[in-house]
Amino acid sequence: MAVRPLDGMWKDPVRRWPEEEGERRTVHAVAWALVPALALVCASHAIPASWWFWALLTAVGVAGTARAGWRLFPDGRMMGAVLVLVASGFFTAGALGLVGGDGWRPSDVFYLALVSGVVTGLWLLVRQWTWGEWVAWAVPLVVTVVVSSFVAAGSVLHALYADELDLSTSDLDVPPIWQFLAALKLLSILAYVLLVPAWWGVARHRHHFYAAPGERTNVVLHMAVFLAILAVTGGYALDSAGRAAERTKAAAERGQTPPPYFGVEPSWTCVRTTTALRGVAGEGPVLDPDRPYLLINVAGGTAVLWDQTTDEPVKLPAGKAWLVPAEGGGDKCR
Repeated sequence: MAVRPLDGMWKDPVRRWPEEEGERRTVHAVAWALVPALALVCASHAIPASWWFWALLTAVGVAGTARAGWRLFPDGRMMGAVLVLVASGFFTAGALGLVGGDGWRPSDVFYLALVSGVVTGLWLLVRQWTWGEWVAWAVPLVVTVVVSSFVAAGSVLHALYADELDLSTSDLDVPPIWQFLAALKLLSILAYVLLVPAWWGVARHRHHFYAAPGERTNVVLHMAVFLAILAVTGGYALDSAGRAAERTKAAAERGQTPPPYFGVEPSWTCVRTTTALRGVAGEGPVLDPDRPYLLINVAGGTAVLWDQTTDEPVKLPAGKAWLVPAEGGGDKCR
């Protein structure tokens, strides 16, 4: 009498790992193949005193890559090791810019690790859902994210940016295409929040939430990590537009042109009024025609300026002002 499994793999003349084991070994091989590339990228931007650490990490990554490739296939272990090492070499060449492009930066390394971890965790979480859970949770979530994100998210970053400059969103009057791009940026920032369900998926896959009575500390540990991630990601999302506004203020103080921010392109300009200055109804500090101002935007018939001396916005009727481009904030207006 012989016992045959119901998965039909006994008919296959080529040996294969069971589905879940094969997926686990593949993920390990890809992760190890990226380690040498990430280590060398960090080494190229690190101080010389730390090169020994990145060299050691690179060596460990190469050894781990070879081992993961060796264990990738039940048969043809040498072929698996060579295949994964070649893939690792390709990743390394691309990361260092040897095959074209500028290469990666340490921030790109962090973001790659973040995206890989989030995608893996969400996949582990979703694969455990039943159809009832998909209908009850996933469908409303997807509809809410798609509708609300692209209707309102575009104005969120602009609203935060304007608030840091004591302005309103209407003062910026950003075109819809830039609002769309800002929405994509916001979604990429909010991707950090997806670390929470991703970590939950990994924890459930590792059975940490089905622990024995003596292993309840795993639940407490994961919940503590959830709260820490929420605090960090929430602060990061709120701080994005604030950093952009601070860069604008700092550039204005130095008399330089600030970097653009999703359709908002400040530039230096000299201002002349078409009537007597005292007869111009405006907001903010008194206008000084002898020095340039940072032009934020012209929206709704109002010229929105930034005064580098007082660090306050100045608003004038656009119909009563001549705006002449200036080279920088340190120049004099003739």
